[in-house]
Amino acid sequence: MSRVIAIVNQKGGVGKTTTTINLGASLAAIGRSVLLVDIDPQGNLTSGVGQKDQRGPRGTIYEALTTEEPSTTTDDFTRPTAVERLWLLPADRQLTGAEIEMVPLERREERLRLLLSGARDRYDFILIDCPPSLGLLTLNGLVAADSVLIPLHCEFFAIEGLAELVSGTIRRVRAAMNPTLDIEGVLLTMYEERTNLGQQVAHEVRQFFKEKVFTTVIPRNVRLAEAPSHGMPVLAYDPKSRGAEAYLALGREVIERQDARALAASAQ
Repeated sequence: MSRVIAIVNQKGGVGKTTTTINLGASLAAIGRSVLLVDIDPQGNLTSGVGQKDQRGPRGTIYEALTTEEPSTTTDDFTRPTAVERLWLLPADRQLTGAEIEMVPLERREERLRLLLSGARDRYDFILIDCPPSLGLLTLNGLVAADSVLIPLHCEFFAIEGLAELVSGTIRRVRAAMNPTLDIEGVLLTMYEERTNLGQQVAHEVRQFFKEKVFTTVIPRNVRLAEAPSHGMPVLAYDPKSRGAEAYLALGREVIERQDARALAASAQ
C-alpha cells in the first residue's frame, strides 16, 4: 500500500509545488514508483513536469472529481512523465470551477480519496499538491492523505500560519473526516543559513515541532528556481546543484521515516 502525502500550506510562495515535483522525482530516482496529483487550479505542478495542457484518456483531475458518480480509478486520467517511475494526474484551468461544481455532489469531501483508492497498490508514494487555500479542494487532499508535509518558508509570518494550520485545520479534519491523518513533517524551504532570521526561524520551528521537522533543509537555489520553466525537476535540469542534492536527501529521509513506521508497526 502506498503512502499518500498531501503537501499543504495555506500561505502561497512557500515551495509546495517545488517540493511536490522534486520530492517525487527524488523518490523515483531512488527506485520508488510515484504518482503526482495536481489539485491546484493554477496547474503549476503539471507545467513543472512538462505536461501543460496534456490530459489522460478521459481528461484531467477536473473530470475525475466532478463526475456524477465518484470515480474510483486513476487509470484513465494519469500520464507518464519524462522521469522513469514518475506519473502525473494533471490539472488545467477548468479546475477553478470545481469547488462550486462539487458542492451538490454526493460525498464531495471524499472524491479524491475514492479516486486514489484504486491506485494505492500501484504506487509506493502518492504526492498531492494542494492549493494555497483551505477550500474544498484542499479538504479533499487532507481527507485522502495518510499524512501532511508542510513546507515552511523561513520567515517570521510563516510560523503564525503554521500554528493555525496544525492546531486548527488539521485537528478539525482529524475530528470530522480523517482520524488517522498524521504530520509527515515540516520542511524548511528557501533557507539562508547566513542570515540571522533564517537561523532564528529554524531554531523556533525545531523547538516547537521537535522530531517532526525534517533534518534536511532546502536552500535558496537559483537552479531550483529555474527548473520549472524548463518543465523538469531540478534533478534532471542540474543534478549537481545544491537544490537537487537537498531534495535527494529529503527523499531518503522520507523513506527512512516510512521504514521506521513499518518496523514499529510490525513490532506491535
